[in-house]
Amino acid sequence: MKRFRITILAICLVLAWLGYSDLSVLLRNPEPLAISLAELEISGAPREWLRISDGTQDLLQAINMSGTIEIGSFLVPLKQNSNSEITKVWFETRDPVIIEALKTYYFMLDTDKQRQQFLNENIQLFYKKRPVTGMTADNLVSSSNQKKLSKLLQQMNVPVTEDTLFISEGKQPARWRGIFFVGIALVGLVKIFLISASPYGNKENEK
Repeated sequence: MKRFRITILAICLVLAWLGYSDLSVLLRNPEPLAISLAELEISGAPREWLRISDGTQDLLQAINMSGTIEIGSFLVPLKQNSNSEITKVWFETRDPVIIEALKTYYFMLDTDKQRQQFLNENIQLFYKKRPVTGMTADNLVSSSNQKKLSKLLQQMNVPVTEDTLFISEGKQPARWRGIFFVGIALVGLVKIFLISASPYGNKENEK
C-alpha cells in the first residue's frame, strides 16, 4: 500500500507541474502579442504567443521537415523583405497551399527550366508578405524540439545562432489541459490523504 501511495503521489506531482506550466503560459498569453519582425530579431520574443504581420516568407529556402516525399510540414524562413540576407526567425507551417507548391517545385518538375517557369508564375507566393501567428518554445518538450530544428538547419548548412527563433504556426496556449491536469492531481492527492487518514491505511503503514 505504501509503495502504491508513493507511485500515485509521484504521478500527481508530475500532473500538477504540467498543469502549472500550461496555466502559467495561458495567463501570460491571453491573446497573441502583435510584434514587428524587426523588433523580434533585435529583442527576442517577450511572450510565447506572437502575431507577426510584416514578415516575408522565402519558400525557396524552406526545408522539408520529414526529409521524404510524404511531407506534412515545412520550416520556412521569415524575412523583412525578399532580399534580406539575415534569417533569425523561422516558422513551421502545415499550410496546404505552401506544401503543394513546394512538392510541385521539388518533386514534380524534371528540369531547371520547368522549375524557373513555375517560380516565375508563382513568384508572389514564394515571396509573399505573410502574417504569422503561433507559439515559440514554452516548455522542456518544445525546447527539445527547438534543438532538433537547429540541428536540422545545421545539417542543411544553414547558419544558426543562439537567438534563432522558431515559431509553430497556428499553435495556441492550451486552455483546458492545465485545468484538467491540476484537477486530476488534486483528486489524487485528496485520495492519498483519505487513505492515509483511514484506519485501514494506518494499519498498512504499521506493517
